[in-house]
Amino acid sequence: MGRQVAIVSAGFSEHASKRSDVNMAELVSEAVENCLKNAPGVGFNDIDAFVNGNMPAFEGSNLPELWMTDWMGARNKPLLRVTTGGTTGGTVAIAGYYSVTAGLPGIDTVLAIAFEQQSQGDTSTGLASVAYGELSVLNTLGISYDKLTRLLSAGAAIGVASYQASTYMRKSKITEEDLARVVVQNRHNAAKTWWAHLKMPDLTIEEVLDTPYISYPLRYGMVCPASDGACAMLFTTEEKAKDMCEIPVYVNGVASVAHETAVIGYDGSGAGQVDPSEQLGAIKSSELAFSQAGISMPRKEIDYAEVYSPFPNQELMWVEKLGLFEETTAPQMYETGVTSLKGELPICCSGGVNSTNAIGASAMERPAVAALQIMGKASNQVPKTVHTALGHGWGGVLNFCTLMVMSDEPQRKWR
Repeated sequence: MGRQVAIVSAGFSEHASKRSDVNMAELVSEAVENCLKNAPGVGFNDIDAFVNGNMPAFEGSNLPELWMTDWMGARNKPLLRVTTGGTTGGTVAIAGYYSVTAGLPGIDTVLAIAFEQQSQGDTSTGLASVAYGELSVLNTLGISYDKLTRLLSAGAAIGVASYQASTYMRKSKITEEDLARVVVQNRHNAAKTWWAHLKMPDLTIEEVLDTPYISYPLRYGMVCPASDGACAMLFTTEEKAKDMCEIPVYVNGVASVAHETAVIGYDGSGAGQVDPSEQLGAIKSSELAFSQAGISMPRKEIDYAEVYSPFPNQELMWVEKLGLFEETTAPQMYETGVTSLKGELPICCSGGVNSTNAIGASAMERPAVAALQIMGKASNQVPKTVHTALGHGWGGVLNFCTLMVMSDEPQRKWR
């Protein structure tokens, strides 16, 4: 039987488009120091192991964990690196959880760290390098290169997301104004989050709709930035957590689901040929994590949610697919204030990925913020008491999903 695990702290670096004032190791160190500052009774000597992750190809920096070991405080201690694309941060957090719950000899407390310094490289080139290998495989299956080059017109993340957005809009009947409303809420929330990137306290729906299209229906003012930033989370046992912080946040459910192979798949079928707004991975991950946490009615039992939504259509879609709202009702919830800071079910009060996107860190920042909301220590803290919250991650070609469900009480049903 696995051990009950608790989060005792989380920390962040400042985020910006170019953190040229620090190198990668110093950026990571900011998040680590902030995390330990939030848990005054914990020092490096109390940490037994480390898990970290980023997307090295996006920065052109190979095996960064090896040369920044001292900056993480990990010298002469077990260190695991995890990389899973956009879900890297979520996977790192889950790996930190499993490292503790596994009951490995001598490992009770684990520091999980996720980061990205995109200004050091070229994310688009990194994404393309991932695709080249798959295109070569497809060519060996008989698909000519002249046909394969048409795939490049998809436009990387924004191209895939716009396809997803248009299919979701067709089914849900949402409008561009609904998309802009999500953006405005996120940028207003980001303005109250000290570490966020795009802080726009006065942004209006009209201003968002006045920006040009990048790929219909997504406009320039709707998309996430490319950020430099880092995040850290501290996991430990239920017994030790009570001595490390006032309000331990218990991890009661985790899930990681992948539900297709790639854009068109190695066998000629895949995520590009199915409805990208269906998101079976999100549905399945919520079923798994909620069942572990003993949650049967998420709409009533979840007090706060952080979802991974670089684009506004995804935020509307995720909150429905994760069971927080009924299908097609999310736009109404945003319009009526249900998801606002003072609403019944606040969503992404950090500003979310739509306002801050250091890719490797983004999926960790979701459960990190959710945990701090339960502790009452979030930068943009909701006024109500948060007992149960979730942090969600998305990655791959719309096909990776991570989820962590947390509470101020240990309620894990699966061991």
